[in-house]
Amino acid sequence: MTSAGAEQALKDRLAQLRARYLEHLPDELAALSSLQGRLAGKEQDREVLDELQQRLHKLAGSGGSFGCASLSTAARALEQRIGDWLQVRELALDAPTRRSLANELAALARTVPESPERSAVRWVPEAWSATESAMAIWLVEDDAELARQLKQQLESFNYEVRVFKGIDALRRAVEDQQPDLLLVDVMLEDGRENATERLVDCPQVQALDCPLIFISVNDDFPSRVRAVQLGAQGYFLKPLDVPRLVSRISQIFEERHAPAQRVLIVDDDADLAEHMRLVLTAAGMEARVLDAPREIMDTIAAFRPELVLMDLYMPEYAGTDLAGVIRQHEAYIHLPIVYLSAETDIERQIEAMGRGADDFLTKPISDLQLVAAARSRIARARQLEERISKDSLTGLLKHASIKEAASREVLRARRIGRPVTLAMLDIDHFKRVNDTYGHAVGDVVIMSIATLLRQRLRQSDIIGRYGGEEFVAVLPECEAEHARPVLEEVRRNFAALEFNHQGERFGSTISIGMVCSADYPDQDGPELLVAADEALYRAKRGGRDQIQQAFPAPAPDVTDC
Repeated sequence: MTSAGAEQALKDRLAQLRARYLEHLPDELAALSSLQGRLAGKEQDREVLDELQQRLHKLAGSGGSFGCASLSTAARALEQRIGDWLQVRELALDAPTRRSLANELAALARTVPESPERSAVRWVPEAWSATESAMAIWLVEDDAELARQLKQQLESFNYEVRVFKGIDALRRAVEDQQPDLLLVDVMLEDGRENATERLVDCPQVQALDCPLIFISVNDDFPSRVRAVQLGAQGYFLKPLDVPRLVSRISQIFEERHAPAQRVLIVDDDADLAEHMRLVLTAAGMEARVLDAPREIMDTIAAFRPELVLMDLYMPEYAGTDLAGVIRQHEAYIHLPIVYLSAETDIERQIEAMGRGADDFLTKPISDLQLVAAARSRIARARQLEERISKDSLTGLLKHASIKEAASREVLRARRIGRPVTLAMLDIDHFKRVNDTYGHAVGDVVIMSIATLLRQRLRQSDIIGRYGGEEFVAVLPECEAEHARPVLEEVRRNFAALEFNHQGERFGSTISIGMVCSADYPDQDGPELLVAADEALYRAKRGGRDQIQQAFPAPAPDVTDC
């Protein structure tokens, strides 16, 4: 289905939900009036008022989402008034109070517009999926030698680079094409042209929907602020630290093309829950509705949500009950939980948040606010997860995590009958790099191989820093004959990189040991890692800067005596 077709399908589905909501609304309003008619002005009215409050709470939360904002406001006011009555120890509603309540309940129907306002849903294209084509970087740089070097270095990381000498040339190019990222020197033509000011005066470039990074000789505060005002996502000083620049570019692309954010919705209002699911889905997220609270832990284990949106008041279990159950499981201590309720009493909100939740959003909530709240929460959760499971320097999996991934993929390969290839990579003479140029430069070399691996391998491949200057790559459903040329390309491109320290340029190489599960059908993950490590050391002993593959030892030749 095309993007336009998918958008229309979403609008049609939302319209169906609105129509169904309006179709059932008269029955709901009639039920409210019927309940009010049972009030007798006695202490026994408390049970009736409880049900009235619950029904009004549901209307207050759902009306705004289906274009009935006035209904939500009126229902909330009544809900709060009934809540005040229920706080009284001895309840006795006099006849005038009951008549006033009946009139206000009847007036709810008059708040429903004949043509409810449609909720504003911003359509977001489907999440990016990896392709074999290189990402396009446009470089605006009038220093021909720097442009040549930078182009060569960026192309080593599988980027497609196009160079422009000035903003005018860039303006003409954007009329027909658009880059994936724009890299601009702040000062052009020996400092006579300020690119930031030219960009402001160039609406065609301003309209580009791509990340922007500036490079500059200026490290003053106003220049950096100006870059921020123009929406730059990076500011790098000359002489350029190319590996760090490439690392930032890679990070930007990974953030823009990250897997869809996953949201679990727990709400007893089926229509409202479905509305929220569709809104979040339209924003590029993966959303699921849970209508059986008893299954919440099984659902979390299977769906692995990154955010739980939870109604506070539900018939069988309160949101605080379910949040408490989630927090009993150590694996979900850090799972963000946000209550989404029509409750407006601040003290009750604070009390609820003290029982397992991270935030409280008040119904009705606009579609755009719902999307923004979900995105920001999940973004912070992903940052926390990265700090826990990933190496701080490279952003790759830590030692324990990559070992676990290798074992898991070997078991999976055996189960599905498809091979997995493991590769162990080690930077040659790395101690010499540290001793000669310092540990800071050594970190740049380590970051470079990490970035190169991310660029050259598939999204489905798993990469980790095994320790120091040693890395492990896990290539699922990949035979050795297909893995070798990919790893060979990584080796060649790393050898082609140039590093710079105080004007001195130097290069580095890697040695690689690889093993395929098809050659060791009875071995598990740790045993295959040992085989890859032995192949790596054969590559070291064989002269370094090469790949060696592990094979099982031949069976002994048994002959008849």
